[in-house]
Amino acid sequence: MRVVLTALLASVALAGCEGGGDPVEQALRETATANQSAAVRETATTSASVRGSTGRGVSAGDRAFKASEAAMHAGMAAASGETVDQAYVAKMIEHHRGAVAMADVALAQSQDPEIRRMARAVKDAQTREIAEMRAWKPRPAN
Repeated sequence: MRVVLTALLASVALAGCEGGGDPVEQALRETATANQSAAVRETATTSASVRGSTGRGVSAGDRAFKASEAAMHAGMAAASGETVDQAYVAKMIEHHRGAVAMADVALAQSQDPEIRRMARAVKDAQTREIAEMRAWKPRPAN
């Protein structure tokens, strides 16, 4: 990761402001893209490794959460904001929506009372936090 960031910052330093944009913002965008790509590669590698170590394919438990997990990751990747604050709120809303969807799967399919209790608690807390984040308004610039 440090190598990627160093390379990006070096290329920004060499390029200067020729593109007309803020070189720091461009470096941050490029780093975020590189980080996302690395995370996707790492997830794919880890998933393949786990499947290989168990000697079987995707489990029934993994299949139960596949759609909600994919929707959460897509929602987080698409969520954005003009400022770090706005992007944080947008991405966390999607993250919490994913947690609620996963809790719904557990509530629908689990027979374990403790899992059902935890899923209900997660759903209640995350739903409250989503409402709180949606109500948040940025402070006016001074």
